[in-house]
Amino acid sequence: MNVPLPDVPEVRVVGLPQLTSGFDLVERLDLSMHLKVHGPLEPQNGERLAELAEAISLRGRGGAGFPFGQKLRAVAKSAIRRGVRPVVVVNGSEGEPACRKDTVLLNRAPHLVLDGALLAAEALGARTLIIGLTRNSTESSIRTALAERGLSDRRGQRLRARIVRTPERMVSGEASSLIRAADGGPALPPGRRTRAAESGVGGAPTLLSNAETFAQLAVGARIGARRYGHTGLYNEPGTVLLTISGAVARPMVVEAPTGVPLRYVLQLAGAPMIPQGVLTGGYHGNWIDAAAAHDAAVSRESLAALGGSLGAGAILPISQDTCPLGESLRVANWLAAETAGQCGPCKLGLPAAAGGLSDVLNGGGPAALEALREVTQAVRGRGACKHPDGSARFFASTLSAFTDDLAAHVLGGGCGRETLGVLPLPMPGYTEESAPTGEKLAVDWTLCQGHGLCADLVPELIRLGADGYPALADASVPIHLRGRAQRAVRRCPALALRIEQPPAERPARPALPGSDRKALGSGRS
Repeated sequence: MNVPLPDVPEVRVVGLPQLTSGFDLVERLDLSMHLKVHGPLEPQNGERLAELAEAISLRGRGGAGFPFGQKLRAVAKSAIRRGVRPVVVVNGSEGEPACRKDTVLLNRAPHLVLDGALLAAEALGARTLIIGLTRNSTESSIRTALAERGLSDRRGQRLRARIVRTPERMVSGEASSLIRAADGGPALPPGRRTRAAESGVGGAPTLLSNAETFAQLAVGARIGARRYGHTGLYNEPGTVLLTISGAVARPMVVEAPTGVPLRYVLQLAGAPMIPQGVLTGGYHGNWIDAAAAHDAAVSRESLAALGGSLGAGAILPISQDTCPLGESLRVANWLAAETAGQCGPCKLGLPAAAGGLSDVLNGGGPAALEALREVTQAVRGRGACKHPDGSARFFASTLSAFTDDLAAHVLGGGCGRETLGVLPLPMPGYTEESAPTGEKLAVDWTLCQGHGLCADLVPELIRLGADGYPALADASVPIHLRGRAQRAVRRCPALALRIEQPPAERPARPALPGSDRKALGSGRS
């Protein structure tokens, strides 16, 4: 049943809009309409801008939640100490299939994002602005917006602005991946952890934050800290953008003040009245049960207190009639295939964890469960980027949230429910680098002699079982692993490995952004 989210889903508003002001008037705010809706924006010096960010408690909205004012001060301090111009980077690389809030902003309110980025660039004295993007629709919108402002990458301009396109992969949205791509390298973590505020693009101090963060900064600068604080909670003022998908009638992006009951937001999207569980924070987030979802409010503090997380703002309920472990296994296989392949915990640990979860579902018993827990623990805190840690968090949360189902699979014959596939993942045939090709690896067991060479060549998809024979992931071969999968087939000494092609009847490719504008919407509740 897997249905990927459209680039720009329906947009709804709880209360008065801030980030989505004007969405009820036009599908996209060009510069003229943007100024009519939001008004002009006065520049501010660095200290004043940092004080504003601290006054409105602005934290990064990309998942990590780092205080923006602290980051701004760190970049300014480093730039002054080294005597170099800093760089400002907007991270619009939403490579997670369950997130669309930044994509909505970049498509429908690009100038609000640019306002915040240009405000920061002016305050820091930056002469370079970079916007990292993953999708055709966002690139088209931002190119148009830059042209409307007369910004480009031509020499001689006071501020040079350019777009960096990255593959639609989970690891592409990692800060170090985007910085590496901006320097002309692959959109992969460099294998070492560095602070962008000290050394980012071109070695210069770099202020990097996601699109919503810069849009929030622009809103705060226009209306001031006092008025900004009139919306939402006193300790987490303002609004947040949430992407609601999963078992819902209408996937949507919702702008809501902090403090609004989570159950109300779920009802807007047509979620089950009593969900079996709600995945909060996206595929690097945490599951919460129906009782916690009923009690939770839309805020970092409230969700964290109940075992959830706000993360990147993705909220995904599942209904009672699907197997939660089966749903999690689909995501686990995708997370394993998203590995950058540069460190053991990511390249070997995540496929082993996904395989371990598959073993648990397929009757592996207590031994399989214990092995899964050991692998998950071994992955945590040892990766070259945050992908292994986030994935390990997802695995651990799955095991703790669905204990009854886990017991049914470990001790009995399973929970008796099918996996409906309600959590969105890329469709086979999608052209981005990380997406499945539809092809699958298969073994001719009459020929296989257990040499294990295939597991060395493509450990993301094949691991060796306890008997020394290969165990294949129940996942399609991603495009970026196709070459190694073909090499494994060619080098199998027993000629036992093959690649099976997808069925002839393949799902229709999702419509290009812009052709589904009738689905765009705005509403207030």
